[in-house]
Amino acid sequence: MNGSSKRILILGGTGFVGRHVCEKLTRMGCSMTVITRRASQAAAIQNLPRVRVLEGDVYNSAFLAQCMAQHDVVINLIAILHGTEAAFDKAHVQLPQVIAKACLASGVKRLIHISALGASLDGPSAYQRSKAQGEALLKQAGLDLTLLQPSVIFGADDKFLNLFAQLQQIAPVVPLAGASTRFQPVWVEDVASAVAHCVMDAKTQGHTYEICGPEIWTLKELVQKSGQWAGVKGGRGRWVFGIPHTLAWLQAFLMELAPGQPLMSRDNLRSMQVDNVSSGKALSLKDLNIQASSVSSIAPGYLGYKGACTKLDVFRAKGRP
Repeated sequence: MNGSSKRILILGGTGFVGRHVCEKLTRMGCSMTVITRRASQAAAIQNLPRVRVLEGDVYNSAFLAQCMAQHDVVINLIAILHGTEAAFDKAHVQLPQVIAKACLASGVKRLIHISALGASLDGPSAYQRSKAQGEALLKQAGLDLTLLQPSVIFGADDKFLNLFAQLQQIAPVVPLAGASTRFQPVWVEDVASAVAHCVMDAKTQGHTYEICGPEIWTLKELVQKSGQWAGVKGGRGRWVFGIPHTLAWLQAFLMELAPGQPLMSRDNLRSMQVDNVSSGKALSLKDLNIQASSVSSIAPGYLGYKGACTKLDVFRAKGRP
């Protein structure tokens, strides 16, 4: 695929997924403008060729429409995992409204929007409901829309497996809420590849893709493995055990009171009332010609267990640059 003629506007390009998307599209020759609230947050991408970082307010539709001019594709990666119902509404519902308005005003109709696996208007959590509301608004906007719905995303600088591995470095045991909930984790590089494929392939317009890895794990299994792969207790990891719903609710509430982003919130707990796995009825990474990588083949390399393959080894084995 040749992206030398593609001009792309990216919202959320400085985040975990965004950095990988920018790197992927750079290697394909695309030109990008990344809008961020503070340019200081863009250190990881500012030195990439053909990437321009622009400070501004993405909720300002006039500003956004002006930015969209001279671009061919808009990618929205902005999302939050924690917050109040109002915060979810702002990020996942109001922002898509602003983006749709700006797209129509600027004449740029091609939009790739990253939603979430499990998005549902009647979902148990505010996160799931707000994601579905944003999807519905964009579907009605008359855009050339592609929706990507990833499961939980892992990678070398994730705030998922790394956090659980770090927790086991200091905690003698790990009492865990939502221990039996099943996930189908997807590698951030595969998510970035999916975005890049959609940028290049107009046939992806009008479709929704469930973006999942090849393995299904319970949360308990993932937490146990993160400690083992990180070499905690000589590779044995800590004792991880599920806790009853009432205690889980209290644990999540106390985590919300701690400074910084909580490891788990009560809304996260509501999300985990349903498994976060592929429906098997939707389009997937295979339909984008992407062979998904497994957690067990990638995570040991970046969590640092001695004797495991390095991240470089993983890329070499997969023939990736």
